[in-house]
Parts: sequence; C-alpha cells; structure tokens
Amino acid sequence: MTAKDANQNAGWNDQSGQLWVANQTRLDAVASVFGEAAIEAVAPATGDRVLDVGCGAGASSLALAARVGPGGQVLGVDISEPLIDRARALAPQDTPALFRVADASSAELPESAFDILFSRFGVMFFDDPTGAFAHLRRALRPGGRVAFVCWRGVAENDWMRLPMGAIGDIVPLTAPPDPEAPGPFSFGDRARVARILIAAGFTDIAIEPFDASVPFGIGKTRDAAIDDAVRMALEVGPLSRALSDLPDDIRARASAATRAAFAELPGERSVLINGAAWIVTARNAFRSTPIHN
Repeated sequence: MTAKDANQNAGWNDQSGQLWVANQTRLDAVASVFGEAAIEAVAPATGDRVLDVGCGAGASSLALAARVGPGGQVLGVDISEPLIDRARALAPQDTPALFRVADASSAELPESAFDILFSRFGVMFFDDPTGAFAHLRRALRPGGRVAFVCWRGVAENDWMRLPMGAIGDIVPLTAPPDPEAPGPFSFGDRARVARILIAAGFTDIAIEPFDASVPFGIGKTRDAAIDDAVRMALEVGPLSRALSDLPDDIRARASAATRAAFAELPGERSVLINGAAWIVTARNAFRSTPIHN
C-alpha cells in the first residue's frame, strides 16, 4: 500500500467516514438516480452474483440484491469501516447482500466468481486504476458484465461548481489538482476511461452521458432545505476540504456565499442541483491465461 493509499484509508476510517455516515440519507438521495441508471444498464438477472465496489453505506448493494433475489448474491466492499458498519445495520436480515471492509483494488477475491462488476461512484479513487481494474477482472467470470457510474467534469457538475465558485473571492486560490489524480472527477475524461478499461482487458465498452437534477439538501421549508444543503456541503466533499483549518470568520463568509448560491436554485423542500455523470458498461474479455499487473 502506498502512503497515499494509507492516508486515504485512514481518512475514510476516521472523520471522513463518520461524516459520510452522518450524512448518509442525504448523500444517497443525491446518488440514487445515477446508481439506478447504472443498474438498469447492466440489467441484473435473478441469481446473478455481483461485486459492488466502493459500496459505501450499502444502498447500491441492497438495490442490486433486490434484483438478483435470494438465489443470487451481492458482495459490497468499501475501505471505510464506519460505512460498512452502517451498511450492515441497514441491511434486512434476509438480504442476499454481504458487506466486507476491503480495498477492492488489491483485496483477495475469488477468481471468476462474479457475473457483474458494479460501482456507484466508487472507482474514481484508485491510485492505479488500470491495475485495479485488471485485478477486479480476475474476479469476474469470462464474458461477465461491468457497469459503473462516475462523475463527468467539474464544470458540468453544479453541486461542485456552484459552491466552489461562490467562495472563489474568499478562500485563497490553490493550484488546480491533476485531473487524473485520484478523486471524484478523475474519470471525467471519457477517452481516459476507455483507455483504462481497454488496458485492463475489457471489451464492448460503452460510455454514455447521464444528467439529472438531484436534491442537494432537504427540509420542511425552503429556508430549511437551503440550510441543509449548506450544512452538507460544509461537512463532506471538496468544499469541506477547501475550508478545513481556515479561521472561523473565513468559514462564516464562505458559508454565507455558498448559501446565496444555493438560494438561486429551484426547489421547495429541497435544493435541486444538476449532476452530470458517465454510465459505463463493458464486458470481460474471454481469456485463456491469467492477467498479470
């Protein structure tokens, strides 16, 4: 494990993981429409065995389990112990979904054991994405299917662009991150996603845009919904990281600016904000020899 991987794992098993658990309901409300689109794209059948990568608090795994039924199986893996604990707590007793704390890019997985490799926003954080997908392909049966959803670029995602733009005159500028560095937008380049999957041995690759307006914050009134959206933005995601360790007065100004940006968006008991993603599907190439990273 690299130092970067170790730091990421530590974060998801400490404050970051706890904050995502605390915001789980709202975050799932943002992601659910995208996850459902990816599930429809891969069309799980009764009895299918599914590996759900970066399953978080388990919403995608449980949705997949409903599709594969008691004769199937879903294994949800995530590096965050708090999120996996939450997934296990939310899972019905009779679900065919199981959950495991593991780094999917290197975890020991049974070879050719799964019919479907799935992920809802869980594959953009690999330090070595080609190596990770090659590793995961070993766990997929020959001819098995892949479906995942990942964000497109920052400029197309208002849930990121608007709050970060709102604080541009308040928070000191930092150098833009490497667009291919692990992070929520590292798969924004469609051509890069295709190159990674081809190099990892996948075929029949399709990468289609999917856009949706999602509830970023909810409340009994319009003002309460806006307050909730600001609170979530300040607790999880890029805005929270940009404001960490800054003085309280700067954070207060940034919060007010973010609230003003969210107040311009539609919605009554939620703040509706645009999200832009790729729905990616592929198939495991038939192979006669093992893959080596």
